[in-house]
Amino acid sequence: MLKNFLRIAIRHITRNKVFSFINIVGFAIGLATCLLIMLYILDEHRYDKHQEYGDRSYRIAAVNNKGEKWVASSAPLASGVKDALPEVEQVARLLTFTDISRMLFQYKEGAEQKQLFESNGYYVDSTFFQIFSYKFIYGNALTALNTPNSLVICDDIARKFFGPVNPVGKQLTINTAFGPFNYTVTGVFNGEATRSHIPARYFLSMRNNDMWNWTKQQTSWLGNNIFYTYVKLKKGTDAKRFEAKLQSFFNDKTAADMKAAGFSQRLYIQPVPDIYLHSSAPNEIGTNGNIIYLYILASIAAFILVIACVNFMNLSTASAEKRAREVGLRKVLGAGKGALVRQFIGESFLMSLMALILAFALVLVLLPYFNILAQKEISLFDNPYLLLWIIALTIAAGLLAGAYPAFYLSAFNPISVLKGKILNNFSAVAIRRGLVVFQFTISICLIFAAIVIRQQLHYLKNQSLGFRQEQQLILPLGRAFLNSENYYASLKNELTGYPQIKTISSGSAYPGTTNMSDMLFFPEGGSKSENVDIYLATVEKDYIETLGFQVLNGRTFSKDFPADSASIILNETAVKALGYTAANAVGRKIYYDFGQFHDNRTIVGVVKDFNFESLHNPIQPYAFTTNTFGNQYTYVIINAATDNYTELLQKIGQVWKKLFPTVPFEYSFLDKDFQRSYEKEQRAFVIISYFTIVAIFIACLGLFGLAIFSAEQRKREIGIRKVLGASVRNVVILLSKDFIQLVLIAFVIASPLAWYAMDKWLSEFAFHIQISWLTFIAAGILAVFIALLTVSSQAAKAALTNPVKTLKAE
Repeated sequence: MLKNFLRIAIRHITRNKVFSFINIVGFAIGLATCLLIMLYILDEHRYDKHQEYGDRSYRIAAVNNKGEKWVASSAPLASGVKDALPEVEQVARLLTFTDISRMLFQYKEGAEQKQLFESNGYYVDSTFFQIFSYKFIYGNALTALNTPNSLVICDDIARKFFGPVNPVGKQLTINTAFGPFNYTVTGVFNGEATRSHIPARYFLSMRNNDMWNWTKQQTSWLGNNIFYTYVKLKKGTDAKRFEAKLQSFFNDKTAADMKAAGFSQRLYIQPVPDIYLHSSAPNEIGTNGNIIYLYILASIAAFILVIACVNFMNLSTASAEKRAREVGLRKVLGAGKGALVRQFIGESFLMSLMALILAFALVLVLLPYFNILAQKEISLFDNPYLLLWIIALTIAAGLLAGAYPAFYLSAFNPISVLKGKILNNFSAVAIRRGLVVFQFTISICLIFAAIVIRQQLHYLKNQSLGFRQEQQLILPLGRAFLNSENYYASLKNELTGYPQIKTISSGSAYPGTTNMSDMLFFPEGGSKSENVDIYLATVEKDYIETLGFQVLNGRTFSKDFPADSASIILNETAVKALGYTAANAVGRKIYYDFGQFHDNRTIVGVVKDFNFESLHNPIQPYAFTTNTFGNQYTYVIINAATDNYTELLQKIGQVWKKLFPTVPFEYSFLDKDFQRSYEKEQRAFVIISYFTIVAIFIACLGLFGLAIFSAEQRKREIGIRKVLGASVRNVVILLSKDFIQLVLIAFVIASPLAWYAMDKWLSEFAFHIQISWLTFIAAGILAVFIALLTVSSQAAKAALTNPVKTLKAE
């Protein structure tokens, strides 16, 4: 019986080569696409899921009375909650800021000397590894940071400096924010095996000489919110109740200060495993993922798989008439409905199995390219349960795809079939039409999404940011040298006058970097209740001119004004927040009175608003000073006068090697650094675009198959029309218009759905495009054009057929 079943199934597949090819290839592409997306989604969900205490580990975050979120805290919060709240089992802090995000590592043993810059390093408390789980290759995680000046590094750094040997006990000299210090390697962890919202390559003990002293001096409960505070709760603790107690405790400590400062904060806790996909504050430690993109990709995967199944159902029901007589004869000869259902579902399952084999082959071929596109290292066999899931998906998809055709075909009345009365079944035609509308509704939504994302990316890349991005070369300097001011002066003197350089300056931050330095200022004649939180960058005197900020009133810093050490330049947003205007702000004083900081600054200039960070974020109050608030020599900024960077970089490299022979020469370009803020959107656009093309291709495969069936079904009608004088053009229009009408119906349904989805996506940006009606028209025209291109070839083929050949058999 099985042999007979296989023979019939294979005969059906081989006799209907075009329909079988479309079904198998379409289904295979759908499965392969679904698998690739699923692999990506699973990989994104792996972040911090390995944490042993992840179910009771949280990060403390805050939201102020303006709705602004901040995920770092003040220094004393950690010890405070540990002492006051019995639900807390352990606490740990992590510290990072611009000056320490990139440090110079030096290793010398005998004649061997190595110096390299390393990024993604963090100061942490000794209790850090009692909350976070890292796979240690060497050393003991629980005790690795117990001693001062301890250093835990990833295996990649270990190989760079020490080769394949165990480096525990060896020393590295690191240029920290307080100068060069010797650190002892106490542990090595597997960097590739750790997926976390903390993209760490090394950890420094916070108990290191000057850093520990500075940390202990941070006694304000409201100031210097730069410490990321993590808590591990005791087993059985109710997180919501703990959050309420945390807020009550915080209010007790800060109520008076917050009232005086004129603002309020609400603390909340974030589960560590949720941070990567669900947190998007402006001061995140690393670049987090986005759950919305995963929802979009999961929807695309589901849609593509559904389109593939719809194709299968559509083409199977469309070819029902061809097998109607077979079904009728088998019923007359005694075949029961159950046997017929099993036969047709079995055929469907056999084809889906063939599609699965092809899908696996496609995934194996495409996965390396997909990894490059997604910037990941995904393997098909990363998840041991993945194969079982794929097999279950294939069985389910095969059964679902074949269920309706099976029951539809097996329900034919044999007498009606043999009399030819099964043709033009209205319900079957209506279902086929509905499924085509459904397919193209999805496809038009995806086309619309791809167009909107592309327009938004173009806007992000070309929007004026209020400063000059182009031809700006960035040299990181601050952490390479203890006395960076003198080294900066030497570098500037050597390069000044070089014809390919316009100006040279430096600052503690530059546009595109996350600047965590801020201070509360209140206006002249005001009080702390009128405080305005203003971000600060400490800069060298030529900074404003070098970056091309537009001065609206007043002046920039100048060596001709020695009093500029007590001066400040504000942007328009800061001036308005303080109650001034650009016209009357110059000459006014603003004051700060916070903890151990008490002083004032005189406004000497107002610059036009600018976007210091990406267009995800609104423009913030911003200020520039020349001292006190940071190392103004952290980054050297060179405004080039040429596009020939090869010669310029060669010249700068020579000067650098001459002045700093032991320090690696590294550089970046400001515009490229800034565009990295949109890498997530750029990858999403490319991925969605590719999968949109796949969805359209699968939908067109189905439409092509239906066009073949339609032309075959109506060949007698076409022959008669041609005999009666119909032109080829008339026949093409006749066969195409039904499908085009269905696409237009799909366009009407898709438009509001697509608009709603993309409007929600655009709301994530503080600055974004407005969706134009032209975008809808473009998506609709493109869908109609693709559909017309798909069906017109079969329509033309049918129209060009000699009517004599068609009618002679009638």
